[in-house]
Amino acid sequence: MKHLPHNIYVFIACLLLCVSRLSVAASADQEVSHLISFIKQSKATFIRNGDEHNSEEAAEHLAMKYRKAKRYAKTADDFIDNLASKSSWSGKAYTVILPDSSTLTASKWLTDELARFRAIEKPQ
Repeated sequence: MKHLPHNIYVFIACLLLCVSRLSVAASADQEVSHLISFIKQSKATFIRNGDEHNSEEAAEHLAMKYRKAKRYAKTADDFIDNLASKSSWSGKAYTVILPDSSTLTASKWLTDELARFRAIEKPQ
């Protein structure tokens, strides 16, 4: 039986690593896309730097932040922590007023939705 050169094992390991990275990136993109759709359809009011924005405006703004600063959002959790929870300009936390008039931080609201989404999407 002929042995394969050592380089082939290194190549296979690198290939597997690349494939696993693509899978993680696709999953993060899918989760962030879900969060942005969730925001858009929420009918919530977003308070950003003291100004009110409807859910469509908020979704557009966060989608733009994700496109421009994706390097800070390797995961959906990073997206929430680094881009969707506070203003990069002022550092002020975003707040959300839900249709039932309850108010909470964008961080809490999006983290809860991400957990709900992951529970539904998790393979059985």
